[in-house]
Amino acid sequence: MENIVEFKDVHKSYGKKEVLNGINVSIPKGKIVGLLGPNGNGKSTMIKLINGLLNPTKGEITINGMKPSKETKKIVSYLPEKTYLNDWMKVKDIIEFFKDFYEDFDVNRANEMIKNLKIDVNEKLKTMSKGTKEKVQLILVMSRKASIYILDEPIGGVDPAARSYILKTILTNFSEDSTLLIATHLISEIENICDEVIFISNGDIILKGDVESIREERGKSIDTIFREEFRC
Repeated sequence: MENIVEFKDVHKSYGKKEVLNGINVSIPKGKIVGLLGPNGNGKSTMIKLINGLLNPTKGEITINGMKPSKETKKIVSYLPEKTYLNDWMKVKDIIEFFKDFYEDFDVNRANEMIKNLKIDVNEKLKTMSKGTKEKVQLILVMSRKASIYILDEPIGGVDPAARSYILKTILTNFSEDSTLLIATHLISEIENICDEVIFISNGDIILKGDVESIREERGKSIDTIFREEFRC
Protein backbone atom coordinates (compact mmCIF):
# COMPACT_ATOMS: atom_id res chain seq x y z
CA MET A 1 0.00 0.00 0.00
CA GLU A 2 1.30 3.42 -0.94
CA ASN A 3 1.77 6.05 1.75
CA ILE A 4 0.89 9.72 1.41
CA VAL A 5 2.94 10.81 4.47
CA GLU A 6 6.16 9.37 5.90
CA PHE A 7 7.92 10.33 9.14
CA LYS A 8 11.47 8.95 9.36
CA ASP A 9 13.25 9.35 12.71
CA VAL A 10 11.63 12.74 13.23
CA HIS A 11 12.61 14.76 16.26
CA LYS A 12 11.24 18.17 17.18
CA SER A 13 12.56 20.25 20.06
CA TYR A 14 11.73 23.66 21.45
CA GLY A 15 14.88 24.63 23.28
CA LYS A 16 15.64 21.79 25.69
CA LYS A 17 12.14 20.34 25.47
CA GLU A 18 11.81 17.49 22.98
CA VAL A 19 8.24 17.26 21.68
CA LEU A 20 8.76 14.43 19.17
CA ASN A 21 11.23 11.71 20.09
CA GLY A 22 12.40 10.23 16.81
CA ILE A 23 9.09 8.97 15.46
CA ASN A 24 8.76 6.62 12.51
CA VAL A 25 5.23 6.40 11.14
CA SER A 26 3.44 6.31 7.80
CA ILE A 27 -0.03 7.42 6.73
CA PRO A 28 -1.49 5.41 3.82
CA LYS A 29 -3.33 6.79 0.83
CA GLY A 30 -7.10 6.46 0.62
CA LYS A 31 -7.69 5.93 4.35
CA ILE A 32 -9.31 7.76 7.25
CA VAL A 33 -6.74 7.90 10.02
CA GLY A 34 -7.27 9.08 13.58
CA LEU A 35 -4.26 10.78 15.20
CA LEU A 36 -5.15 10.31 18.85
CA GLY A 37 -3.72 11.57 22.10
CA PRO A 38 -4.41 14.06 24.90
CA ASN A 39 -3.63 17.70 24.24
CA GLY A 40 0.05 18.54 24.52
CA ASN A 41 1.40 15.15 23.43
CA GLY A 42 2.57 16.06 19.90
CA LYS A 43 -0.47 15.83 17.60
CA SER A 44 -0.44 19.46 16.51
CA THR A 45 3.34 19.45 16.14
CA MET A 46 3.11 16.50 13.72
CA ILE A 47 0.42 18.31 11.75
CA LYS A 48 2.40 21.55 11.57
CA LEU A 49 5.43 19.61 10.33
CA ILE A 50 3.36 18.03 7.54
CA ASN A 51 2.10 21.47 6.56
CA GLY A 52 5.59 22.98 6.52
CA LEU A 53 4.73 25.38 9.36
CA LEU A 54 7.55 23.90 11.43
CA ASN A 55 10.84 22.24 10.48
CA PRO A 56 12.03 19.06 12.19
CA THR A 57 15.04 19.30 14.48
CA LYS A 58 16.18 16.01 13.00
CA GLY A 59 14.80 13.45 10.56
CA GLU A 60 12.76 13.59 7.36
CA ILE A 61 9.11 14.10 6.45
CA THR A 62 7.71 13.47 2.97
CA ILE A 63 4.26 14.11 1.52
CA ASN A 64 3.59 12.08 -1.60
CA GLY A 65 7.35 11.61 -1.90
CA MET A 66 8.14 15.33 -1.56
CA LYS A 67 9.52 17.34 1.33
CA PRO A 68 7.10 19.97 2.70
CA SER A 69 7.12 22.87 0.23
CA LYS A 70 4.91 25.02 -1.98
CA GLU A 71 4.24 21.94 -4.07
CA THR A 72 2.97 19.88 -1.14
CA LYS A 73 0.72 22.75 -0.01
CA LYS A 74 -1.14 22.29 -3.30
CA ILE A 75 -2.23 18.79 -2.29
CA VAL A 76 -2.79 19.33 1.45
CA SER A 77 -5.98 20.90 2.78
CA TYR A 78 -5.53 21.88 6.42
CA LEU A 79 -8.00 22.81 9.15
CA PRO A 80 -6.09 24.28 12.11
CA GLU A 81 -7.41 24.06 15.65
CA LYS A 82 -7.72 27.84 16.01
CA THR A 83 -9.73 30.24 13.86
CA TYR A 84 -7.52 31.97 11.29
CA LEU A 85 -10.09 33.97 9.28
CA ASN A 86 -10.62 37.73 9.61
CA ASP A 87 -13.72 38.57 11.65
CA TRP A 88 -14.76 41.44 9.40
CA MET A 89 -15.24 39.15 6.37
CA LYS A 90 -18.59 37.83 5.22
CA VAL A 91 -18.91 34.17 4.30
CA LYS A 92 -19.46 35.00 0.62
CA ASP A 93 -16.26 37.09 0.61
CA ILE A 94 -14.26 34.22 2.09
CA ILE A 95 -15.62 31.86 -0.57
CA GLU A 96 -14.45 34.25 -3.29
CA PHE A 97 -11.04 34.58 -1.64
CA PHE A 98 -10.55 30.80 -1.50
CA LYS A 99 -11.75 30.44 -5.11
CA ASP A 100 -9.07 32.89 -6.24
CA PHE A 101 -6.36 31.46 -4.00
CA TYR A 102 -6.79 27.70 -4.57
CA GLU A 103 -7.05 26.22 -8.04
CA ASP A 104 -8.73 23.10 -6.65
CA PHE A 105 -11.44 24.97 -4.70
CA ASP A 106 -14.95 23.80 -5.67
CA VAL A 107 -17.40 26.71 -5.22
CA ASN A 108 -20.43 24.51 -5.90
CA ARG A 109 -19.40 22.07 -3.18
CA ALA A 110 -18.86 24.96 -0.75
CA ASN A 111 -22.27 26.48 -1.49
CA GLU A 112 -23.97 23.11 -1.06
CA MET A 113 -22.41 22.61 2.37
CA ILE A 114 -23.28 26.17 3.39
CA LYS A 115 -26.88 25.47 2.45
CA ASN A 116 -26.95 22.13 4.30
CA LEU A 117 -25.46 23.66 7.45
CA LYS A 118 -27.88 26.61 7.23
CA ILE A 119 -25.18 29.29 7.21
CA ASP A 120 -26.00 32.81 6.01
CA VAL A 121 -23.49 33.83 3.31
CA ASN A 122 -24.05 37.51 4.15
CA GLU A 123 -23.19 37.14 7.82
CA LYS A 124 -19.84 38.39 9.12
CA LEU A 125 -17.68 36.04 11.13
CA LYS A 126 -17.57 38.42 14.10
CA THR A 127 -21.30 37.92 14.69
CA MET A 128 -21.08 34.12 14.59
CA SER A 129 -20.75 31.65 17.44
CA LYS A 130 -17.47 29.75 17.82
CA GLY A 131 -19.16 26.59 16.53
CA THR A 132 -20.48 28.30 13.39
CA LYS A 133 -17.06 29.78 12.65
CA GLU A 134 -15.60 26.29 12.86
CA LYS A 135 -18.24 25.02 10.47
CA VAL A 136 -17.27 27.74 7.96
CA GLN A 137 -13.60 26.77 8.22
CA LEU A 138 -14.49 23.11 7.75
CA ILE A 139 -16.49 23.94 4.62
CA LEU A 140 -13.52 25.79 3.17
CA VAL A 141 -11.15 22.90 3.84
CA MET A 142 -13.48 20.17 2.54
CA SER A 143 -14.30 22.16 -0.63
CA ARG A 144 -10.81 21.67 -1.97
CA LYS A 145 -9.98 18.65 -4.16
CA ALA A 146 -6.92 17.70 -2.15
CA SER A 147 -4.90 14.50 -1.80
CA ILE A 148 -4.89 14.73 1.98
CA TYR A 149 -7.22 16.55 4.36
CA ILE A 150 -5.81 17.30 7.80
CA LEU A 151 -8.31 18.27 10.48
CA ASP A 152 -6.96 19.39 13.86
CA GLU A 153 -9.72 18.98 16.49
CA PRO A 154 -12.56 19.57 13.96
CA ILE A 155 -15.34 18.86 16.47
CA GLY A 156 -13.75 20.14 19.66
CA GLY A 157 -15.55 23.48 19.68
CA VAL A 158 -19.06 22.43 18.70
CA ASP A 159 -21.86 21.09 20.84
CA PRO A 160 -22.42 17.30 20.95
CA ALA A 161 -25.64 17.54 18.94
CA ALA A 162 -23.77 19.08 16.00
CA ARG A 163 -20.81 16.68 16.02
CA SER A 164 -22.47 13.81 14.17
CA TYR A 165 -23.79 16.24 11.55
CA ILE A 166 -20.34 17.71 11.03
CA LEU A 167 -18.78 14.25 10.71
CA LYS A 168 -21.43 13.36 8.16
CA THR A 169 -20.54 16.56 6.26
CA ILE A 170 -16.87 15.55 6.27
CA LEU A 171 -17.58 12.04 5.00
CA THR A 172 -19.99 13.08 2.24
CA ASN A 173 -17.44 15.56 0.88
CA PHE A 174 -14.42 13.31 1.13
CA SER A 175 -13.10 11.52 -1.95
CA GLU A 176 -12.27 7.82 -1.54
CA ASP A 177 -8.99 8.46 -3.36
CA SER A 178 -7.91 10.99 -0.73
CA THR A 179 -6.57 10.57 2.78
CA LEU A 180 -8.27 12.07 5.82
CA LEU A 181 -6.19 12.64 8.95
CA ILE A 182 -8.23 13.65 12.00
CA ALA A 183 -6.38 14.73 15.16
CA THR A 184 -8.60 14.63 18.22
CA HIS A 185 -8.97 13.60 21.85
CA LEU A 186 -12.71 12.87 21.34
CA ILE A 187 -12.18 9.23 20.43
CA SER A 188 -15.72 7.94 20.81
CA GLU A 189 -16.98 10.47 18.26
CA ILE A 190 -14.69 9.37 15.43
CA GLU A 191 -13.87 5.72 16.21
CA ASN A 192 -16.48 4.30 13.85
CA ILE A 193 -15.32 6.28 10.82
CA CYS A 194 -11.59 5.56 11.09
CA ASP A 195 -9.78 2.86 9.11
CA GLU A 196 -6.59 3.23 11.14
CA VAL A 197 -5.48 4.94 14.33
CA ILE A 198 -2.20 6.33 15.62
CA PHE A 199 -1.75 6.85 19.38
CA ILE A 200 0.83 9.45 20.37
CA SER A 201 2.00 9.90 23.96
CA ASN A 202 4.67 12.37 25.07
CA GLY A 203 6.11 12.55 21.56
CA ASP A 204 6.23 8.77 20.98
CA ILE A 205 4.01 6.59 18.78
CA ILE A 206 2.71 3.95 21.19
CA LEU A 207 0.14 2.25 18.96
CA LYS A 208 -0.63 2.20 15.25
CA GLY A 209 -2.78 -0.07 13.17
CA ASP A 210 -6.03 -1.08 11.57
CA VAL A 211 -9.03 -0.28 13.78
CA GLU A 212 -10.76 -3.63 13.34
CA SER A 213 -7.55 -5.59 13.94
CA ILE A 214 -6.79 -3.65 17.14
CA ARG A 215 -10.33 -4.16 18.43
CA GLU A 216 -10.18 -7.90 17.70
CA GLU A 217 -6.73 -8.34 19.22
CA ARG A 218 -7.50 -6.36 22.39
CA GLY A 219 -11.17 -7.27 22.68
CA LYS A 220 -12.00 -3.64 23.44
CA SER A 221 -13.11 -0.48 21.69
CA ILE A 222 -10.52 2.08 20.61
CA ASP A 223 -12.08 4.51 23.09
CA THR A 224 -11.60 2.04 25.96
CA ILE A 225 -7.99 1.35 24.93
CA PHE A 226 -7.35 5.08 24.76
CA ARG A 227 -8.79 5.64 28.25
CA GLU A 228 -6.65 2.84 29.66
CA GLU A 229 -3.46 4.06 27.98
CA PHE A 230 -3.95 7.65 29.05
CA ARG A 231 -5.85 7.09 32.34
CA CYS A 232 -8.76 9.23 31.11
